[in-house]
Amino acid sequence: MRRLRSLAVLGFVAAALALTGGCSGGPGDTVDVVVIGESTSLFDGGARLSPAAQLLRGASAQGLVALDQQGQVIPGIADRWIVTDDGLSYIFRLSDGSWNGGGKLAAAPVRAALMQSLAALRGTALGKDLAGIEEVRVMTGRVVEIRLSRPQPDLLLLLAQPELGLLGQGQGRGAGPMALRRDGKVAYLALIDPQLRGLPASADWKEAVRPVRLRALPAEAAIARFERGESDAVLGGRYESFPLADAGGLSRGAVRLDPVGGLFGLAVVHGDGFLADPQNREVISMAIDRDALPAALGIGGWSMTERIVPAENDGNVPAEPQKWLGLSMEERQSVAASRIARWRSAMSEPVRLRIALPAGPGTDRLFASLAESLGKAGLIATRVGLADPADLRLVDAVARYPGSLWFFHQLSCGVLPGPCDPNADGLVVKAAQTTDPAGRAALLAQAEERLAASNVYIPLGAPIRWSLLRGNATGFVVNRFAIHPLMPMALLPK
Repeated sequence: MRRLRSLAVLGFVAAALALTGGCSGGPGDTVDVVVIGESTSLFDGGARLSPAAQLLRGASAQGLVALDQQGQVIPGIADRWIVTDDGLSYIFRLSDGSWNGGGKLAAAPVRAALMQSLAALRGTALGKDLAGIEEVRVMTGRVVEIRLSRPQPDLLLLLAQPELGLLGQGQGRGAGPMALRRDGKVAYLALIDPQLRGLPASADWKEAVRPVRLRALPAEAAIARFERGESDAVLGGRYESFPLADAGGLSRGAVRLDPVGGLFGLAVVHGDGFLADPQNREVISMAIDRDALPAALGIGGWSMTERIVPAENDGNVPAEPQKWLGLSMEERQSVAASRIARWRSAMSEPVRLRIALPAGPGTDRLFASLAESLGKAGLIATRVGLADPADLRLVDAVARYPGSLWFFHQLSCGVLPGPCDPNADGLVVKAAQTTDPAGRAALLAQAEERLAASNVYIPLGAPIRWSLLRGNATGFVVNRFAIHPLMPMALLPK
């Protein structure tokens, strides 16, 4: 057995005690956090949580493990774990804590809650990420074992996701680290007494913490609230709202950009008409001037790409590049225009593309740049809403773990909104079952080549995630997953 993790590490216990507690003081001691989203989205349930609901779930119902403010795995309701040498068994010992609302943590109800979460995720991309879980077993009263059909190095990161936050059976409450009280569309969160979480007692734990007030608001209202000094942090910013954060006299020092990876591009929604032919879909990718996008949105250093899986991604073998990548932008648009002209002469009608995008000033700029590029190739782009019938739909998702499989699962059959490549899916499944690193990487490279040739997804670049932080805000660290848990923010400023 290897990789023992334990809360018995003295430094971690000290940090946990500093971050654990309940409310102290009056309203002035409360940290006000706003997450960008629809005001009702904060309390969403189900397998597909909104960003606001993910933040709330992570604070009030952690899983076996959790993520800290740096995006690192830390103990959750399990205070330690071991992994067998073959990587096929993860054994978790539960803390001596309780569900919020009563009842000690025990292996049987924890297993039941985990199985319920896994069942709810079937058919989703995250469900595919977790497909290697073969069995969840109760070993003793406080020990749970997860058996895998194949080694899965990123399993702990997956178990730390908000969707794997566990709820006590029959009460719908988690085990913290924060207790939730709802007041209309606002959530009030107070850290739970360390003893109730199975941690050592501390006489002065209330002196170092404060409650958190959390609400979800549309971007413009969230930023206005921050500008008025009524909130300490705004979380969950994306590309479509970034121009709002970059205007209106906001200090550049208040804006924090996370160095995230993931998918930001256009997925083909249906495979008929012009979009039935992969060569026609390739025209769209060829015609887009990706180098013009950062300037259009005013984001310096934004990473653009024509690849599905980033070249620097963990364990990735570069796939064979698209042949047109060696052409200049002018040459690419010329080739694209000639193909479109042939289509139009045969079909006697222009090629119109409805592109589904979210609302926002960033989208205004993005669409203007895309429409200009596509127009040079003879394509007529029309912008529609995310809920409207469309030909192309924006994919904007942050990678939850560094492995290449995340990208393929997001673009697999049953997850993509339109045409897919089952042969690429087959190569990915075979790669996941291969223990030889070189063979696995080669299979994934083949899968990327097939997926790229199918042109069912048109990559543009990396996602954009930003936040606003006031000077007295604590516990916030930019990280590759754009994970910003509320518990560290509950620390009172020193």
